[in-house]
Amino acid sequence: MNVVKKDSRVTLHFELSLEDGQIVDSNFEQAPASFVFGDGSLLPDFELALLGMSAGEEASYVMSPEKAFGAHNESNVQRMPRSQFSMDLEEGMVVSFADMSKNELPGVIADIGEKEVLVDFNHPLAGRSLTFKVQIVAIEAAA
Repeated sequence: MNVVKKDSRVTLHFELSLEDGQIVDSNFEQAPASFVFGDGSLLPDFELALLGMSAGEEASYVMSPEKAFGAHNESNVQRMPRSQFSMDLEEGMVVSFADMSKNELPGVIADIGEKEVLVDFNHPLAGRSLTFKVQIVAIEAAA
């Protein structure tokens, strides 16, 4: 039987939802997505959940924050001088920053004070358990 292995190209439908059922991402109403196992398209624990599944099979997994986008890390929340921002800010807004290596680093404006702005650099889904629903469409050997 053809099952998902570590050298598979997998075509699937997927859905990510929060604890309250709110859908974060889904391609069930679209063309299925394809990836090669281990190519970094899916988080490692999401890939591991697919091992042994066969074409046509559906499953649903609850992924803890540690297996999804990580725990919320307070050290990733930074206070910055309000004067550093030359734009109108709103809470929840995503702003692009550059890290020490000049790589783009998105941060969410968490709080706006008179003199300081609180910026959260955690992944927006950090600290959240997610339900990962999948339907395997096809499995092939990766080239």
